[in-house]
Amino acid sequence: MKKYNAFQIKLLMALLMVLDHLPHIPGLVPPVWAGIFHVLTRCVAVWFAYMAVEGFVHTHSRLRYNLRLFLWSGIMLLGNLLLNRLLGSRGIAVYNNIFLTLALGVLLLNLLWGSRTPGRPWAAAARILGALAVSLFGLVFAEGALVLLPFMVITYGLREKPRLRNTLYFLWGGLLLAASYVPYETVEETVSMFLYNSDGMFFTVLPFLYLYNGQRGPNTRFSKYFFYVFYPAHLWLIAVIAYFAA
Repeated sequence: MKKYNAFQIKLLMALLMVLDHLPHIPGLVPPVWAGIFHVLTRCVAVWFAYMAVEGFVHTHSRLRYNLRLFLWSGIMLLGNLLLNRLLGSRGIAVYNNIFLTLALGVLLLNLLWGSRTPGRPWAAAARILGALAVSLFGLVFAEGALVLLPFMVITYGLREKPRLRNTLYFLWGGLLLAASYVPYETVEETVSMFLYNSDGMFFTVLPFLYLYNGQRGPNTRFSKYFFYVFYPAHLWLIAVIAYFAA
């Protein structure tokens, strides 16, 4: 069952990621297919969140790992600001920045499960307050935080209890789906909006978790930085194409 390493699955997720963002190009993808693509790709962000948790577990320095995620979130933010300034005349804008969400998620794990200082009871309260502050900040400013931050906490906290972990995935996903369901005047419109608001289907990542063999795959600079480069690059390229297609 566990056949594929992290890099192999990462390549598949990158392909699915492109499918989800192709509808940003005007006229390229029919609305029905855009909705289908959106549902099929609900596993992508949570897979990378799972990999961030894996990184938190296995990295030699949790601080450096966390700082690297924040660094790339800053790079993406600056790139987005520049691109939006250049392409804004036709209403083209990129606001995605999953790096920020992953960085906040890892910070949350550091606050809840990082190294502790003995003999300082106030430190536990400070960590909990810090975790609450990070969560609130993420919910307001970070892409997909309502799904990804709880997912990362559940994934790490229950990494030795996969059945309970999976149960909580389904419960949280079901609550999000129920909260997002709104009946519209027609069945077509209701289905279309439900497909668009289908983030609760993040539990579709589960088959990939069971296909993952726990191995990193190639240990090269390309494999290490592939996602860091590919994620912003493909969004910026799609934005440029959308600008000329508009």
